[in-house]
Amino acid sequence: MARVLIIGAGGVGGVVVHKCAQVPSVFSEIMLASRTKSKCDAIAADVKARTGRTIETARVDADNVPELVALIRAYKPDMVLNIALPYQDLAIMDACLETGVHYLDTANYEPLDEAKFEYKWQWAYQERFEKAGLMALLGSGFDPGVTNVFCAYVMKHLLDEVHVLDIIDCNAGDHGHPFATNFNPEINIREVTARGRYWERGEWVETDPLSWSMNYDFPDGIGPKKCFLMYHEELESLVLNLKGLKRARFWMTFSDNYLNHLKVLENVGMTRIDEVEHDGKKIVPIQFLRALLPDPASLGPRTKGKTCIGCLMQGVKDGKPKTVYIYNVCDHQECYREVGSQAISYTTGVPAMIGAMMMVTGKWSGKGVYNMEQLDPDPFMDALNKHGLPWVVVEK
Repeated sequence: MARVLIIGAGGVGGVVVHKCAQVPSVFSEIMLASRTKSKCDAIAADVKARTGRTIETARVDADNVPELVALIRAYKPDMVLNIALPYQDLAIMDACLETGVHYLDTANYEPLDEAKFEYKWQWAYQERFEKAGLMALLGSGFDPGVTNVFCAYVMKHLLDEVHVLDIIDCNAGDHGHPFATNFNPEINIREVTARGRYWERGEWVETDPLSWSMNYDFPDGIGPKKCFLMYHEELESLVLNLKGLKRARFWMTFSDNYLNHLKVLENVGMTRIDEVEHDGKKIVPIQFLRALLPDPASLGPRTKGKTCIGCLMQGVKDGKPKTVYIYNVCDHQECYREVGSQAISYTTGVPAMIGAMMMVTGKWSGKGVYNMEQLDPDPFMDALNKHGLPWVVVEK
C-alpha cells in the first residue's frame, strides 16, 4: 500500500484524487495540495461523500522548490503525482530529487514565455534520477500517455513494424457555452495556436497553425468530424521508440464555433503570451482571458456527448501489410456521474492514477526518466479496462 502526494487541484487533479480513493488497496494514504487550499478541501469533501475516504489537504506553491521540499519531507510520500501546470514540472522534479521521491506527470515541461512542446528539459534529468535510484514517468495522461501505451501494445502484439502513425483526438461533447476550453484555457490556447508539426522520413515538417485538415469517421455513433493537424509532445518520443516509423502525425477536432471565437481572440491580441501595459500595470493577455473563461472543472454538469481518442497505425505483420485502429470512447455524462467531471479531465486523470499504480506496485520500475511507450504495456492496458477507460482494437 502506498502513500501519495498529488499536486494540483484543477479538473484533472480532482479526477486523480477520486480514482486513487477508489483503490484503497493500492493508495492507502492520499494528500492533495495546491496553491489554493480551498479547492483541495472541496475535492476532499466530495471524495468523502462518494467513497467515505478522508483525504489530507495542504497549501503549496508548486513554483517554489523549498516549499515543495518542506511539504514532501513532512508528508513522506512514496511518490509525487504532478497534476499542476506544465510550467511547474522542473520545480517539482527538483523537489523530488532533493527528497528522494519518485515522480509522475501528465504533460511535458513548457516555458512560461514560449509556447513550445519539447522533452529536452526533462530528458536532461535522466542521469540525476538514475544516480538517485528514482523513477520519473513522463506524460501519464491520455495524449500523451495512453496513446503512447497503445503504440507500445500494437508493437508488442499486432505489428512487427509501424510505418505510419496518426493519433486522432475527437471531443464530440457540447458544454453549451459560446466559448470555453475543456482543460486549462491558457495551456489549451497556447497549444492550439502554435505552429503544426509532423514527422516524415527522418525529419520534422512545420505547418501554419490549423492549416491542414482531414475528415475522419469516428466509431460508436460519433460519425464524421473534421480534424486539424497539430503538434503534440508524444510524437517526440514515439518517433524514437517505434520500429520502422516513416510518418507520425497528430490530429484534433474543433467545432466551427470554437475556431471562429479563437480567430477573433487572436486577431485582437487576447491570445498573446507576452506582457503588455494596461493602466500602468503589466498583464499577459492570455492570462487575463483565462480569468474570464469558464473554469474547465465547472463544465461537468453541462457537458453531453462523447470523446474518442485513438491511434491509427499502418505497418507490417509477418511480412504482410496491416492497419489497426486502437481507441477509447468516453461519455461525458457517465464521467460526471462517477466523479463529477467531464470526460476531458477524466481521460487524463484515470491514466495518471494507473501510471502511479504501475509504479507503486512494482509492475513498472526503473531508474531514470521514462516515456510511457518504454515500459510493458500489458498491465497498464489491463488496468484501463478495469478503471473506466476500456479500449477497442479494429483491423482496418
